[in-house]
Amino acid sequence: MTTPATPTRTTAPLPHWETIPDDLPAAIVEVKRALRARIAASGRSVADVFAEVEDRIRVEVADIGATLARGEQVWPVLDYADVEAGTIAPELVAAVQRRGCAVIRGHFPRERAQAWDRSVVEYVERNRFFENYRGPADDFFGSVMSNPEIYPIYWSPAQMQARQNPRMATVQSFLNARWTHTSEGRRWFDPDRDTMYPDRIRRRPPGATSGGLGAHLDPGCLDLWMTEGYQQHFRHLFDGNVAAYDPWDAAYRTEAAQYPGSTMCSAFRTFQGWTALSEMRHDQGVLHTVPIPLAMAYLMLRPLLDDVPADSMCGVALNQAFPVTERWHPLLLEALTPIPDVQPGDSVWWHCDMIHSVAPVTDQQGWGNVMYIPAAPWCAKNEAYLESVRAAFRAGDSPSDFPAENYERDWDGRFTEADLTAIGRHGLGL
Repeated sequence: MTTPATPTRTTAPLPHWETIPDDLPAAIVEVKRALRARIAASGRSVADVFAEVEDRIRVEVADIGATLARGEQVWPVLDYADVEAGTIAPELVAAVQRRGCAVIRGHFPRERAQAWDRSVVEYVERNRFFENYRGPADDFFGSVMSNPEIYPIYWSPAQMQARQNPRMATVQSFLNARWTHTSEGRRWFDPDRDTMYPDRIRRRPPGATSGGLGAHLDPGCLDLWMTEGYQQHFRHLFDGNVAAYDPWDAAYRTEAAQYPGSTMCSAFRTFQGWTALSEMRHDQGVLHTVPIPLAMAYLMLRPLLDDVPADSMCGVALNQAFPVTERWHPLLLEALTPIPDVQPGDSVWWHCDMIHSVAPVTDQQGWGNVMYIPAAPWCAKNEAYLESVRAAFRAGDSPSDFPAENYERDWDGRFTEADLTAIGRHGLGL
């Protein structure tokens, strides 16, 4: 049973499903038909609107290729000292907006990051993690083939110290401010208060062979087309008005319903991110992105073209990361670009809707160690997710966005509520 959404114009309302529909293929057919009709009401065809998006993206892909050919860096690189002092050059701020990603040099002192790395090792070894490791608990990281590469731990002193560090809060506020947080007469999030979003650790040893991760993104799956909040968020695309679509406007998405699953994020992150705990060269199985924020418009409109089966969203499915493939999105994959070389204490950030992958590597040179810490500003969606985060923190469980592995329940040295600073307590909503 569908419920009509409130239309943004005097056109036929869009059907929407705030929970997973009983007949999913039929619902996909229905919503695609309605979206095509909504676009047609603008006086343009889906093909016309998609062609406009494609032309704009071709310009960005060509510029990225030319930049790389000149031996220049595509990723904007900022110094933490400038972020803290508010003295970042305007052209660098503009580059972050255009590329949707950034590296923050010296986010933490090198010695601090290396001490955190040693602390993680001591924490897992003291608690016999390797003897008790049961293997990957989800298909998503099963492809990396390193044993283990992703440590499903969340509450180590190192992770929690980094999450509640004032230097982290400074960078998160800067990144949140790249977004429009007030629009449509509403305030969608607080850019200066972050919500603690616990994630895992990656430690890949020298000599490792890893299968990497294919190109994907993490903001949701079929709910991006099928729930009312996301339909409102992408309203300009579905009205055929590409010029009005702004990938930096948070309107409606901080309240949008999301279908449950263990391979995507239930919170709203302005940027995904990680902090380096070791040196990493750009050619050693590192993160790649398609540094084009507008690519989301391509992904949202692509399933509406005539060459896609009526009940298909170009491979997007429940409880799976949003795939980006040569079959449906070849233009976008031309722009996959690796991060620059990074040092311990540098941090790496990319827009939450940005396509990203991890390159495979054989016989890796050096360690590849990171802590995943995003920017997740205070908003209705994140405040709701915090209830489960607090319960997991107190119990030593895996947060509900992740497989219920719960390794840390009885671990010695786990971070406790008594160790929280004011920033940490604020981030957990305490």
